[in-house]
Amino acid sequence: MKARTRAAATLLTPFFLLFTAVMVIPIGYAVWLSLFTEKQSGLGFGGAETVFSGLDNYTAALGDRAFREGFGVLLGYCLFYIPLLLAGALGLALLLDSTLARARRFFQLALFLPHAVPGIIAALIWVYLYTPQLSPVVRAMESGGIGFDFFSPEGTLPSVVNIALWEWLGYNMVIFYAALQAIDRSVLEAATVDGAGAWRIALAIKLPLIRASLVMVALFTLIGSLQLFTEPLILNKGTGSAVTSTWTPNMYAYTAAFDRNDYGLAAAASVLLALTAALLSFAVTRLTGRKKGRAA
Repeated sequence: MKARTRAAATLLTPFFLLFTAVMVIPIGYAVWLSLFTEKQSGLGFGGAETVFSGLDNYTAALGDRAFREGFGVLLGYCLFYIPLLLAGALGLALLLDSTLARARRFFQLALFLPHAVPGIIAALIWVYLYTPQLSPVVRAMESGGIGFDFFSPEGTLPSVVNIALWEWLGYNMVIFYAALQAIDRSVLEAATVDGAGAWRIALAIKLPLIRASLVMVALFTLIGSLQLFTEPLILNKGTGSAVTSTWTPNMYAYTAAFDRNDYGLAAAASVLLALTAALLSFAVTRLTGRKKGRAA
């Protein structure tokens, strides 16, 4: 028993050391930083002085309309992006898993390749494709009588969602496809013998058997969506788009830290965003856990 305990401790120690270094310490430092602010002494001619401010930074962030509106943007983004991603990735995976699919390896690679492109490069590519003076896509749409401004207030959110879908659709399709390949083929063959069609097999057999993968992808996508930063940041730089420097909470924290040098406010905004992600993750896991218990 002692040997087994020592073996477990030996294997787990590197993980906990790394977890502490890259997660616990940075989060602790962010919480500590959020409790302080810098103030100018006297008439402002002296140097800045770091003083304890308690929860003032949190109050300032929550009281800032731009920060609250950033969460509204995230809500719209999640409602738009997550269903499209799950439906698209799952539909492609089911198609590749069907008996009618051909050239599976080629389509897996072709669909996964966009994920191999760094997010900044992908955003730059799509900015080019969104720019009316440069884009062959926009010219083709205009020649067909379709006018759409990707940088307008109405077009900004769909533009960002489209970039994110292009990046992550193939990646999540591979996860779903791997889960579908792990299903016992004898179960599918038995359903076919019983007269079940392709749609019935997909909806009544395959989907319930890959439920764990669906929940995992949904949870990770939700957490990733709350961290939305790269795509709107690129759209904000010199495109004339409706994306502001505080369009999302992450951009708000970035602007507070590096444009206004208010690191306490930036840390407070980051902690609030992290708490939101933690609460939503807890809610999703509890909800799916209850449904699983009822099904059992």
